[in-house]
Amino acid sequence: MNAKEAGEVIRKRRGVLGIDQRTLGEISGIAVHTLSNIEAGKGNPTVATLERVLSALGMELRIQVKS
Repeated sequence: MNAKEAGEVIRKRRGVLGIDQRTLGEISGIAVHTLSNIEAGKGNPTVATLERVLSALGMELRIQVKS
């Protein structure tokens, strides 16, 4: 999954939950500007940032290693 696809998943989940970026920012402790960039597939968020966002959305990060 690339950054743009990950951002789309986050945006859709936020929509399902009916929360805006500001609320997600308050819950996760992540700046709205950063959330906007993540959802747009821009930037390079750390794993810790993604984990905080996903946790706030009731999701978890799974890393799959290809052999």
